[in-house]
Amino acid sequence: MLRRSHALVARRRYWRQRLVFWAGALAIGIVSAGFAKLADEAQNLFALIGDAQGPLRFAPLLVTPLGFALCAFLAARYVSGSQGSGIPQAIAARHLREDEDRSRFLSLRIAVGKIVLTIAGLMCGASIGREGPTVQVGASIMLQAARWGGMVQARGLILAGSAAGIAAAFNTPLAGIVFAIEEMSRSYQARANGIVLSAVIIAGLASLAMVGNYTYFGVTGATAELRRDGLLILACGIGGGALGACFSSATIALIRRIRRVKAGTPMRRAVGFAFAAGLIVAVLGIASESTSFGTGYGQARSAIEGTPLPPFFFIGKFLASLASSVAGIPGGLFAPSLSVGAGLGSTLGQLLGSPIGLAALLGMAGYFSGVVQAPMTAFVIILEMTGNHDNVTALMAVSVLGFGTARLISREPLYHALSRLFMADALRLRRQHAAESDAAARG
Repeated sequence: MLRRSHALVARRRYWRQRLVFWAGALAIGIVSAGFAKLADEAQNLFALIGDAQGPLRFAPLLVTPLGFALCAFLAARYVSGSQGSGIPQAIAARHLREDEDRSRFLSLRIAVGKIVLTIAGLMCGASIGREGPTVQVGASIMLQAARWGGMVQARGLILAGSAAGIAAAFNTPLAGIVFAIEEMSRSYQARANGIVLSAVIIAGLASLAMVGNYTYFGVTGATAELRRDGLLILACGIGGGALGACFSSATIALIRRIRRVKAGTPMRRAVGFAFAAGLIVAVLGIASESTSFGTGYGQARSAIEGTPLPPFFFIGKFLASLASSVAGIPGGLFAPSLSVGAGLGSTLGQLLGSPIGLAALLGMAGYFSGVVQAPMTAFVIILEMTGNHDNVTALMAVSVLGFGTARLISREPLYHALSRLFMADALRLRRQHAAESDAAARG
């Protein structure tokens, strides 16, 4: 009788945990779809200012830096741990052992703040995306579900929530799984296999139910031919990887330097740095006729569909994305990076006489692989976002070339380098609190 009672309790616990997990994955899909719609509306709202004529066209010189400063202040004051992409925070949380430390980067409060402040950043013209933030939001939701369900596999559930976030954000289920394996964990974990797949499927279905099936960047009919496009493949792979590595190295170096400078008066200097970064973004936006503002989604999509971008678009977008990334405001790198890559590919395609859609596609793969140093994620996510299955081999070649070139320039992958800074912050705060507790106990 006692054994039967224990079995019944164990069965109920099992199904309670599964129901809470499924509810968490469903919530990720719904929140991701809603986040995407709000982000699009925020960009459209800023476009009313960015596309204005006459004296109003200079309004970003005031709106953008003030918006950056406000976002940086709110992030530092109320939702510390929400700054930047969100992917480094999710990686850091997977490596931290204590739930209190994980809560510094993954919680429902941070998830709400991340969404609100990313949307606010887009409303003031920041060159940021919502996809990286969706990873932190997804990981936060799944970790909270683990707490409610009494589940102990925190590392695996953070992985599952991150993968579900990517899958729902881009409508790319395969890329979500590959991202979890290659970028989040840097290894294949068979025990996490089932929960990652389940989370991706449920979140993906929820997102599809809300926004329908779609191809994120449109479709290009151009197909790579080795004789005609061999030079383009080399140029996009090597050039894109080198430029991506420069972005990664510059971001890491600037963030480390800014953190050292902010050490004395962190709030005042954080707001000051954000204001200066916003001013840079505003000047670049006005100089580029508003093309460097926002995610860059529209420009990348038009390039994929065959419309050439201005030859120097990718330089302005590169600088705007760099300024936005080090400003201390919440916002991701995925969409802006893909936009820079599409611009680079478009320029190379015009120089080499190659089809613009194909060149943009390959440029995205080379540059993105150089930024994140995750070649499988790069070609799978671009393959799914464009629905172009005729260029699998070319995309793989460019991604590997981009990765290899980036490794020669920067040995430190961007997200993992930044995650170590967050882990150091969490451990330092833990030591500080322990020292304060000891001092109070002795007193």
